[in-house]
Amino acid sequence: MTATATGRLRRERLTMQRMVEIYCAAHHVAGGVTLCPGCESFLAYAECRLEKCPYGAAKPTCTRCPVHCYKREQRLLASSIMKYAGPRMAWRHPWLSLVHLFDRVRRAEHPLALRRRDRD
Repeated sequence: MTATATGRLRRERLTMQRMVEIYCAAHHVAGGVTLCPGCESFLAYAECRLEKCPYGAAKPTCTRCPVHCYKREQRLLASSIMKYAGPRMAWRHPWLSLVHLFDRVRRAEHPLALRRRDRD
């Protein structure tokens, strides 16, 4: 079972997918159903990073995470996507938006601190 098969991470993946769809429909595709190649590539990258997240199911939201796992270019694109799609998520996907707000409260320790604490 992959890391994204768990409930929390599956929801996180779905939230990112919906945000990219909203962003792409407004900026790249004129009313299309599919994503443009650039957004499709970014979404595949985001899913890969999500699978490799050191927090696993205890993953905080990206804004609260002390580990920056995206490369600079993708981090800037993710920021643009989230700034545009975030406010629109409340209307189009209210449940995902609400749960994401609750997830934002989740605190995160750095993975190295967690390992040190587990060792002791």
